[in-house]
Amino acid sequence: MYDDERVTQASDPHPLTRHLQQLTQRARAFDRRRPLVWDVLLTAFFVVAAGVDYMGGGWRNIAVNTDLPGWLIAVLTLGMSVPLLWRRGRPMTVLAVMVGFGAVNSVTGALLQVALVQLIVLFNIALRLPLRTLGWAGVLMTLPVVAGTIRFPKGSWDQQILPQLWAYAIVGLLGIAVRSRQDYTRALVERARQLEVERDQQARLSAAAERTRIAREMHDIIGHNLSVITGLADGGRYAAARSPERAAQALDAIGSTSRQALAELRRLLDVLREEAAETAALAPQPALTDLDRLIDGVRAAGLPVRSTFHGRADSIPPGQQLTVYRVVQEALTNTMKHAGPGVTATVDVAYATDGVTVAVTDTGRGGVPSGSGRGLTGMRERTALYAGTIEAGPRPHPEPGWQVRLHLPRTTAPKESAQ
Repeated sequence: MYDDERVTQASDPHPLTRHLQQLTQRARAFDRRRPLVWDVLLTAFFVVAAGVDYMGGGWRNIAVNTDLPGWLIAVLTLGMSVPLLWRRGRPMTVLAVMVGFGAVNSVTGALLQVALVQLIVLFNIALRLPLRTLGWAGVLMTLPVVAGTIRFPKGSWDQQILPQLWAYAIVGLLGIAVRSRQDYTRALVERARQLEVERDQQARLSAAAERTRIAREMHDIIGHNLSVITGLADGGRYAAARSPERAAQALDAIGSTSRQALAELRRLLDVLREEAAETAALAPQPALTDLDRLIDGVRAAGLPVRSTFHGRADSIPPGQQLTVYRVVQEALTNTMKHAGPGVTATVDVAYATDGVTVAVTDTGRGGVPSGSGRGLTGMRERTALYAGTIEAGPRPHPEPGWQVRLHLPRTTAPKESAQ
């Protein structure tokens, strides 16, 4: 609990920091909506500041030549401030114009402070254009400085040039840092978007897999039990005329099979109810110990089945037991539905150290009608969960009938849940 509190406190920014972040976000949002407004305000600020310096004569305090005409100072002032309005769309053109006026500013000895506005354009170049362009911009801005140093030398050249170069370098690096930060933020936003898309896709895939699993269970439960009920009903109808006791037994078996099918369906449908998820998870799934009951039900429906078991199933995982149970169930259901009259079936289950092998054969005409292969698809899907192999097809000539052979290797976990 204390660790969570420390993490929460560390992740919460200071109120002042949060307030500044909100103001920054609002300013950026306004700039994205109305960039011209911000450009006009910024340009107007520097034009007014430069105009105050010109009108008040403050430029004479640092000028080398104070006898320059007023019209020249006015032109230089406007020439190095008004182009700032187009700094985003054409930064290199704006810089070239400013450098031209800056060269006149340095050569004439006016040394107007408005020349520093070039640093804003340099920042925009570092922020938006390639680094090669930034290098050429630095060279271009150095020309007026060199010209002024040659025209009005004061002390050593490094005292006049190096401070300017350092200023250009710092502004350029600041633009690169802001650009890198923006690129990193955009990459994070894009990554978050991709993760959100992947999460939605994974949710859809999981939902589709769950629907497939439920459909497979519904097919196995309903298909098998209805086939057994149909067989019992047909047998009971024929027995009713000759042996009422046999007909009563068939009706009892139909009731028992129906109740079993309803119980399995209720367990399966409970999984879909969120409030009953925990209860549904406790419901037992069919296992290998239930094969005898399954085969007895098929026999009661009128299909003679001979079963043999080799080895012990103690170490078979529950998921594999369910797969074996469903494959045997589906194979016997197909035999009852498609093999024809007078057919017999055989179920052989062998447990070995390398896995479990199952063979279900019948002596009918074999095959599955076209368009009704959902059961075979379900068997293959269940087998694939445990990297097993399954073969379904006619028995080798001249033996009549159909066979299903399943092998599941020893494994500790399926590729996905088989429950």
